Amino acid sequence: MSQRTADLQAALHDVHRRCAGLGAGSLPDYIPELTKVDPALFAVACCTVDGAVQTVGDADHQFTMQSVSKPFVYAMALEALGLEAVHRRVGVEPTGYAFYSMIRLQEGTNKPHNPMVNAGAIAVTDLIRALNPDDATERILACFTRFAARDRMTIDDAVYRSERATGDRNRAIAYLMRHFRLIDGPVPDTLDLYFQHCAILASCRDLAVMAATLANAGRNPLTGDQVLDVGLGQYVLTVMFVNGLYDYSGRFAFEVGVPAKSAVSGAILAVVPGRMGLAVFSPPLDEGGNSVRGIATLEYLSERLGLHTFRSGGER
Repeated sequence: MSQRTADLQAALHDVHRRCAGLGAGSLPDYIPELTKVDPALFAVACCTVDGAVQTVGDADHQFTMQSVSKPFVYAMALEALGLEAVHRRVGVEPTGYAFYSMIRLQEGTNKPHNPMVNAGAIAVTDLIRALNPDDATERILACFTRFAARDRMTIDDAVYRSERATGDRNRAIAYLMRHFRLIDGPVPDTLDLYFQHCAILASCRDLAVMAATLANAGRNPLTGDQVLDVGLGQYVLTVMFVNGLYDYSGRFAFEVGVPAKSAVSGAILAVVPGRMGLAVFSPPLDEGGNSVRGIATLEYLSERLGLHTFRSGGER
């Protein structure tokens, strides 16, 4: 074991020990199935761009990806349609609003602000569905499986049905975008696909590998598979950096300094370009909809390992 690997392993174990006792946060009751999750679950995982995977805690426990699916659906759309076509439907600006705020689109254009919020992800999902409605779910599952370098990924049917039954806010968003001709397909079909990719099951280990694939210019470090065109990763990471943690994105960029995406399942995926992918899973959320232990973990690791994108000197 190299010294660098040993240092990284020690950092993961240390941060898990430090943050395991954090008791703040609550489970999201607006998705009833997510309130059934054990709040004590806690995992941290890392995959370097040379393929070394290290984990601590409940790293193989599976949970639904929720909003962590959004960067990868956006990547699929960029790969299939290109920047211009995708961004005719969705912008790249932060909303400036909390994740639970009123239904809002950009003034002037009426487009969703960016692909990391629900409105933008629904618009992007509609673009993917339109390519071939009959196999859209299978194409998303196949793409995510390539990113994660594992056996075929699946959908948690109970969570999918729970979200579909309670997703009136997303229906309102979708019908508003349909009014502005930002969605072409039938709203129920587009939303079904959206709820399905949010309910894809993954482990913390899986997310670390997916993040490492983005860190490695779209090439999966475990398989060597070029999952995403080399030139497109920069756009995915930029949108994540600016918008990945709802209205906490600016503070997270300031404190941690890497592209990331959080989810109401308690997952946070973070990308250190050219170096590694990180993932944290801990279900209790703060008022902003981000994992309490997840934020604390990534703040600690950024400081200890010198991960901040704009850090001068130190280990990189």
